[in-house]
Amino acid sequence: MRTLIVVAHHDPRSLTHSLAAHIALGLTQTDATVEMADLSAEGFDPRFSAADLAVHHQEAPAPADVLAEQARIDRADDLVLVFPVYWWSMPALLKGWIDRVFANGWAFDFSADAKLEKKLRHLRVHLFGVGGADAGTYARHGYADAMKTQIDHGIFDYCGAQVVTSELLLESETQDPAIHLQAALTFGRGLNLPS
Repeated sequence: MRTLIVVAHHDPRSLTHSLAAHIALGLTQTDATVEMADLSAEGFDPRFSAADLAVHHQEAPAPADVLAEQARIDRADDLVLVFPVYWWSMPALLKGWIDRVFANGWAFDFSADAKLEKKLRHLRVHLFGVGGADAGTYARHGYADAMKTQIDHGIFDYCGAQVVTSELLLESETQDPAIHLQAALTFGRGLNLPS
């Protein structure tokens, strides 16, 4: 099994990066193949440009950086996204990566004269948002449900990918990080075990 872990945080010393590393460590203990994508360190450009709009309208091929990211995903059975929660969503860097990479013609086929074709039905997705607030805040204001609607359903279900894991690791600024790091390691160890 091959797993692509995508991390979107500018600070390599962050809890977000540590969680991604613990997931990868757990996976390697099961002999899984792991590829890490650090969008910030790699300098991925998240800006949706005229070239990306031309791809959406199926008027031009995808730019080289987008094709490289699509190839990474094509090599994976599982896609793990690890990101801090910014304003009750994912950072602009990760959202821009999705906007550009999960393009019409690759992630889905859409045109005015044909039914939507979801093209990522083979892909299993695991989402880990790292938030500073507590679970009560997310529940009281409906943030957790809103995030599931916009990310799990609005992005991945639209493309046919199966969201297997959707976790919010909360109280990241006040709780002992060892709790979340152990959960990440345990997740990695269990990801490719038979069900």
